[in-house]
Amino acid sequence: MLVSSLAVLLIVYGVGLTRLWRSAGYGRGIRPGEASAFACGWVAIAVALSPWMDDLSDASQAAHMIQHELLMVIAAPLIAVSAPLIAMLWAMPAAATRRGIGWVRRPPFTALWAGLTAPASVFVLHGVALWLWHIPALYDYALDHEAVHVVQHACFFGTAALFWWGIAHGHHGRRSYGAAVVYVFATAVQGGLLGALLTISPRVWYVPYLASRAPGLTPLEDQQLAGLLMWIPASLIFVSGGLVLFAGWLNESGRRSRFQPAQPLNSPH
Repeated sequence: MLVSSLAVLLIVYGVGLTRLWRSAGYGRGIRPGEASAFACGWVAIAVALSPWMDDLSDASQAAHMIQHELLMVIAAPLIAVSAPLIAMLWAMPAAATRRGIGWVRRPPFTALWAGLTAPASVFVLHGVALWLWHIPALYDYALDHEAVHVVQHACFFGTAALFWWGIAHGHHGRRSYGAAVVYVFATAVQGGLLGALLTISPRVWYVPYLASRAPGLTPLEDQQLAGLLMWIPASLIFVSGGLVLFAGWLNESGRRSRFQPAQPLNSPH
């Protein structure tokens, strides 16, 4: 099922991209960089959900953390910036494409989507998913039930993709850039805090990993490594994204200041 789902995702994007570029011209509608981002994000999902990674994550909490970070910190932002909805619309038959475009332009949908992908909304959604699924009882239940584990992964990836979609496709005004910077850094802080708690905890949080089979590590050391992976590398990626947005914020402010009409000086009496 996983292989077929990933294959369908790749085929739909590829068909939509081919039809769009054939109709509008190469690089129009979806830029080559966006198509490359989709390819890299798809590979990250395939690696994260591969049987090899699944086996490693069953044996080691650190490997499980790598799996989650591949979905949330690597795949999600890449897919979010790859214009997947445009490709999906173009992959449908022409009549369905026209109906789909008309439907997504209707005020109820646009208002709902704008509210769902607003920086404050996606920050809360992703934060709730992150903390809720790391509650020991719920995390243990997901490890013991494959269907729930799939839902956990979907929540992590889905809320992270929505987060980056809201950040990447927001209005590029001075206030929006400022809000995006704040929410990206705030997300880095909350992810880093959860990672730090895992790292400094004196006990293993999750029962299945009390029998951790990570080579050369005790169960507690395995958890500490998992926490460090969430705390340092993942937070650095968020901080890097925040710095890019901060640079955009400064450029936007500079552009507005440069074209601001000069105020006339009061003439002396």
